[in-house]
Amino acid sequence: MNRLAVLCLTAVLALTSSIAEAGLKLPALFGHHMVLQRDMENPMWGWAEPNATVTVSFAGKDIQAKADPEGYWKLKLPSLPGSSHALQMKITSGSESVILSNIVMGEVWVCSGQSNMQWSVAQSFDSDLEINTANFPNIRLITVPQVGTQELQSDFAGQWEICTPDTVGDFSGVGYFFGRQIHQALGVPIGLIDNAWGGSSAEAWVDRSVLEADPKYADYIAQWEKTEATFDWDKTLADWKTKADAAKAAGKPAPRYPRNALTGQHRPGNLWNGVLNPIIGYGIRGAVWYQGESNAGRAYQYDDLFGLMISEWRKAWKQGDFPFYWVQLADYRDEVEKPGESEWAELREAQTNTLALPNTGQAVIYDIGEGRDIHPRNKQTVGKRLARIALAENYGMEIPYLSPSFDSMEIEGNKAILTFKNVGNTLYTFDTTTALGFAVAGEDKVWHWGNGVIQGNKKVIVTSDAVSNPVAVRYAWSNNPVANLMSREGLPVTPFRTDNWPQITDPANKPAQP
Repeated sequence: MNRLAVLCLTAVLALTSSIAEAGLKLPALFGHHMVLQRDMENPMWGWAEPNATVTVSFAGKDIQAKADPEGYWKLKLPSLPGSSHALQMKITSGSESVILSNIVMGEVWVCSGQSNMQWSVAQSFDSDLEINTANFPNIRLITVPQVGTQELQSDFAGQWEICTPDTVGDFSGVGYFFGRQIHQALGVPIGLIDNAWGGSSAEAWVDRSVLEADPKYADYIAQWEKTEATFDWDKTLADWKTKADAAKAAGKPAPRYPRNALTGQHRPGNLWNGVLNPIIGYGIRGAVWYQGESNAGRAYQYDDLFGLMISEWRKAWKQGDFPFYWVQLADYRDEVEKPGESEWAELREAQTNTLALPNTGQAVIYDIGEGRDIHPRNKQTVGKRLARIALAENYGMEIPYLSPSFDSMEIEGNKAILTFKNVGNTLYTFDTTTALGFAVAGEDKVWHWGNGVIQGNKKVIVTSDAVSNPVAVRYAWSNNPVANLMSREGLPVTPFRTDNWPQITDPANKPAQP
């Protein structure tokens, strides 16, 4: 965490500790220009004098709540249809009052994850065009500062902003392009809440007590307890300063500023407390998520962890199984000469398996990444593929939105005949007539490249000259797959494997540490 983030943490902690003494106060989420979720009795909360009565006047109605002995109050606002008509709200308690203006009713989405969600519009392709044309008064943006802590936070320093060329540049690229597509399709206001944190581990997004209660995470928690017992930030900072001074004296670049492991984005529960809890309960339609790179080495565990995280978010939000859509990992690193095992492929599989949860969806993007950069700049296509899911699943638009996926396999001699589902109009191979990206193995479990030929509109016949009796097939199973099978509508086939052979990220298959 950098110094600015530390200052933000200090400010938020001071703010939180003084809430009970501050009289009438609202969280940053409730402010000028906010978007409230349409067609929902939106929860609203804040702080006042202990036991005081609070009245919220909104849309011609007065809603009252009584603060508890600590000064906290909560109520529900009346449900209203979508509208870009600017509304006003007055909150009164005793002699104190707050007036909020330019409130609209629309669709609210949380944009979360790690750096590829945090990656800004200004860092995306065509950023100059995107920024200069971002005049959308009914798209509203709010960003949660990066605060990593073991102490549960109730507020943050931030505010809603109207989407303009002056405000959109630093906002999440994927979040903005997703929200803009929804806004243009529906014509209703869109509220986007960005709390992504680059490099974050999924474990940091889960309540630590939940992980501590589950034996599957005992080793991970134990490793962190060891770090917490031995990590000395003051010493780490002093060591860095000594090295930086020495580098400066020698005319060399200074070493990178160190990370504080205790306030960073990897420690279990840190982000649940610091950047998630302050927004939990705000009325939303759903969440879009882009994360997994930091968990690729623990892909086997992610198969359980990711679903646990989603379930815990939903449980805490108390808004049922709200939509949760994510981006599968892009292609990254060097292309390989021979097929084999891959941590990133196993992480993608874990993401796909999480589709078993209700109201979930996945945008497949291994066709638009950059092998040399973990942060591909094409965030527009990512946002559009997420928007397809939401427009079809939540807003009734009849458009293709599912990537084709493996359904079944038959073996006939040296041929593996694969059947796919969710193919749209038909399967299609981009750039060549041969389907690339397949690997075939026999009983020896040695993988060889295979070629695929489309048969009809949903079958592919896969063969390999090196395998006369195939028993298993994989597709796009590498960090950076060379794979070109998609639906005719341009949605890539979901990576898959037909085998259930041991995974390299399964701790049981890793050599013991000396």
